Amino acid sequence: MMAMMLVASATAFAGDSDALKAIKKAKSYGDAEKLLKSSELANDEERAEAYNKLVDLALEKVSKETGTIAQNQAVKQLGTGKEEAYDTLGLGNSIVNAINAAIKCNEFDQKPNAKGKIKPQYAEKNPARIWPVRSHLVNIGQDMARKGDNAAVLKYWGAFLDSAEDPLFAAQDHEAEKAYIGQVAYFAGRYAADAKDMPKAKKYLNIAMKDPEMKKDAQNFLFYVMRSTLKSKEDSLNYLNEMKQLYAQEPENDEILGNIYSMYEGMNDKAAMTQLLDNHLAKYPNSYIALANKGLMAMQENKAEEGATWFRKAVAANPENAIVQTYLGICLNAQAAGTDDQAKRKSLFEEAVKAFDKAKQLDPNKAQVNWGYNRYQAYYNFYGADDPKTKDAELDAK
Repeated sequence: MMAMMLVASATAFAGDSDALKAIKKAKSYGDAEKLLKSSELANDEERAEAYNKLVDLALEKVSKETGTIAQNQAVKQLGTGKEEAYDTLGLGNSIVNAINAAIKCNEFDQKPNAKGKIKPQYAEKNPARIWPVRSHLVNIGQDMARKGDNAAVLKYWGAFLDSAEDPLFAAQDHEAEKAYIGQVAYFAGRYAADAKDMPKAKKYLNIAMKDPEMKKDAQNFLFYVMRSTLKSKEDSLNYLNEMKQLYAQEPENDEILGNIYSMYEGMNDKAAMTQLLDNHLAKYPNSYIALANKGLMAMQENKAEEGATWFRKAVAANPENAIVQTYLGICLNAQAAGTDDQAKRKSLFEEAVKAFDKAKQLDPNKAQVNWGYNRYQAYYNFYGADDPKTKDAELDAK
């Protein structure tokens, strides 16, 4: 009985395993990481302690480089001494390493101990000491962007964003980052899309959408990313269902409406297209996207008068779109050409001239839409062939 008690006591109060002792003696992050990956540690408590050692070593490098940065700032302000070079990539990599090791440490730190109790040792310490240095990742990512190292940009900005979303850092003060995290997330999403990492692209763009100023751009690019991955009918139907779910949450969102309409258009489902637009306009009669698409449907069916009616309403909702101004002019030209009422004909061509002039003003280089020849037609019919204004319009038609 006494022997059994001695064995139990030795087990209960056993010291660190040899593997953990070796890791704790390591002088560099790289050495400690190699030992950790190749060692068999005794339990989750040892694993948590080992990863915490990685955090310690990573932050030693961070402290050294940020100390040099602070010293350089003081030198610059005082105008005395000489600024010292610091290891930019070493700083960035060490912050990323500290974040990853802290998250891994927390994974084991939150597991029950031998007595079945959860007593985390590092859940407060590690977030508190890592959070203040994370912002360096934003600046380092910008430096890498200027140098064209897209993989590094995604690495540093990704670590910055991932840590902001990780539960380990939930208690930290996120308020100061709200001013710029949306922009970082938006561009990180674009870099992820360029790298063909669609899960990350979606994740970061969804973060960007939480910023009211970035929401529209992020959402539009997210839709583009999602559409670019469609490879089958099943993919298309899944995407359509996702859009419908978003539309149910934001029924006033014209961009979501436009995406659903485009999917129905690709399926050549005119009945669904019509029902979608009509139902939307019943609730939101000034919806620019719905009005413009009603005009396009009429235009494609050669219904010039109906098309002009819808495009007039679309222009009233948003007069700053060269494409819709051009389509309005085209419908008016066609409507005028089809009437024998000379007064009405002249009035329609006059209205077309105004629409095309606006299109030219908005898109002088025809980058969005080629309004040139149609505008010349309207001028020809309204002013006559020999009028100087018609001659000028003819130059744009070439």
